[in-house]
Amino acid sequence: MCDHDSFDDMVEYQLRSKGLSRRQFSALTLGAGALSVFPPLAGAAEVVESEVEIETPDGTADACFAHPAQGAHPAVLVWPDIFGLRPAFRQMGRRLAESGYAVLTVNPFYRTQKAPTAPENPDFNDPATRTSLMTLRATLSAATGATDARAFVTWLDAQPAVDKRRRMGTTGYCMGGPLTMYTAAERSDRIGAGASFHGGGLATDKPDSPHLLVPDMKAQFLIAIAENDDQRDPEGKDTLRKAFAAAGLPAEIEVYAGTKHGWCPPDAAVYDHDQAEKAWARLLALFERALA
Repeated sequence: MCDHDSFDDMVEYQLRSKGLSRRQFSALTLGAGALSVFPPLAGAAEVVESEVEIETPDGTADACFAHPAQGAHPAVLVWPDIFGLRPAFRQMGRRLAESGYAVLTVNPFYRTQKAPTAPENPDFNDPATRTSLMTLRATLSAATGATDARAFVTWLDAQPAVDKRRRMGTTGYCMGGPLTMYTAAERSDRIGAGASFHGGGLATDKPDSPHLLVPDMKAQFLIAIAENDDQRDPEGKDTLRKAFAAAGLPAEIEVYAGTKHGWCPPDAAVYDHDQAEKAWARLLALFERALA
């Protein structure tokens, strides 16, 4: 996991800068309107969805598991952003399942609190809310990421809905971006594709920077970068490109024009429908070619 101090600074910058209004600091809008933005999927699979509990060395993790009702399918492990497991991410998991994947969306903060771990319509500019969220974030580390990767991948492989002959995918948003890289390195035997959306701290100058684990991976990657994140760290994308190229791993690394940090989840105040749909299409293309 990236250094806590640098991550805290990054989160504060991303959520409070670039002229966002107080309303835009909110990363959750749980009303029905915010969750009705996805277009219908032609030929969508009938999906079974359930709340599950997964035993790990550190406790019992709560998660949502969605998969097609029939058959076995490639598995995908989803790491939410700092606002945690919530209706928007459950819907995103279901949408991915409708495309033919067995999707586990986890509560990364299960050691401290079951989901939901953020209040409705949280204002990151509110000191109490910000302190609460960053306190939760500080409970995560490289060690917890490795522990969880092992436990969640093992759990998925035990499910009848998962095709163990196919490689797995993993996706992450904001703080979940580094977790996809830790997962890909920790379970390189199973992870064939990773995708980070407006991920924070993927390439830092710290000795535990996630990009330093690229040589341990066997996964193709999609890294979708928010424009304002790139403005703050324009060298980060080049560091990532060099790391993947040196390891001989395909990686699509792109800055999405006009986007602000957090633009992908449909409940985000900075949600960008067109660019989020572009990123979603690139994710499906990655999984189609990499999860063989």
